[in-house]
Amino acid sequence: MTDAADLGFAPSDLGFIADPYPVLAGLRDAGRAIPYAERGVVLLPRFADVHAALRNRSLGRSFEHRYTPAEFGRPGLADLEQEFPRFVESERWSLLNLEPPDHTRIRRLVTKVFTAKAVRNFEPRIGELADAALGAVLERPSTDVVAELAQPFSISVICELLGVPQQHGPDLLRWSHAIVKMYEIAPTVQQRADAEQAAGEFVDFVRELIDDRRAHPGTDLVSELVQVADDGDRLSVDEIVCTVIVLLNAGHEATVNTLGNGLNALLQRPDEWRRVTGGEVEPTVVVEEMLRFDPPLQMFERWVLEPVEIAGRTFEVGERIAMLFGSANRDPERFPGADTFDAARGESTHIGFGAGVHFCIGAPLARAELSAMITRIARQAPEVQLIERPTYHPTFVIRGFERVDVDFGRAPASRT
Repeated sequence: MTDAADLGFAPSDLGFIADPYPVLAGLRDAGRAIPYAERGVVLLPRFADVHAALRNRSLGRSFEHRYTPAEFGRPGLADLEQEFPRFVESERWSLLNLEPPDHTRIRRLVTKVFTAKAVRNFEPRIGELADAALGAVLERPSTDVVAELAQPFSISVICELLGVPQQHGPDLLRWSHAIVKMYEIAPTVQQRADAEQAAGEFVDFVRELIDDRRAHPGTDLVSELVQVADDGDRLSVDEIVCTVIVLLNAGHEATVNTLGNGLNALLQRPDEWRRVTGGEVEPTVVVEEMLRFDPPLQMFERWVLEPVEIAGRTFEVGERIAMLFGSANRDPERFPGADTFDAARGESTHIGFGAGVHFCIGAPLARAELSAMITRIARQAPEVQLIERPTYHPTFVIRGFERVDVDFGRAPASRT
């Protein structure tokens, strides 16, 4: 069978990263399950197969809840821990990696406090933070939407949610940027070392925060995680640490990159942007297209835990499947005119937040943040324009721009 590399799949190539979607379309045309030997995975490029795989309990993000590393023929967590003990400490109880029953138990406890209702109650404060973040840059002749708007806004929301003083925002941002590099296909030696150091500092910070909230509980999320119980069951300190870290890393990176990627897509299509600024399309609607069209998470891997048929192929225990979210979201079999950015499409069943037991727990918060910011940009800076075509970070799994420079049209010189 043809390997994905022969079809142009090259996740380390800058040309591919700049626009992977033509190659992803070729993968969909080539079949439902495409081997990629360099990574030792089978790629699923079509929406229906990705959707099914995300819900299939024969697959898992981890395997050690059912097999020993020797039985599975793969290195285990203990092997990774020898080299990166602090990174493993930050990941061991992450909802992204756990499978039932641990995942079920921890998610049940977390969702008792991190609910859609809690996010709705938090929305007025999100709006205030969006006002502050946008107000700080509106009068500038040039603004990098990523570093000067999206990142400060997202971090301020997370700090407020967790009860972390805003002055620690830069630390959270630095730790998040370093840690998520470990999720890429081939992180460098330096990136691994940076992630290990960042994970250790982040873990120590959260442990101190938990100790403080035990002594001085408040109304923030960390205080509630410390106190939450269900039939006497409580989260351990290690579980709270990993939950806080994954909420920041996954939530922050996704929100920032969706805002950058989506605003770039809109501003390169002025007619679509005018549909938003003119009131034809509500911000909550266009946010779904931003998430679908150029999603911040492009690939999500799972192990085969028992023989299963997926995508017209039988997989055996120990194989690994890589679901291509970006490709699935551009599948014309699911989304007519999938390569067209349609601000009014309003299709919320995209794969932007995953599906199944690992559906993003922070989806309501991300949607609230994105809608709040797009609402304010459309109202206060409808004439915003790209200054130059932006360049993507040289990464594939987590997709986003290095910077997105815009002119909001509100600088003093522009009023003459």
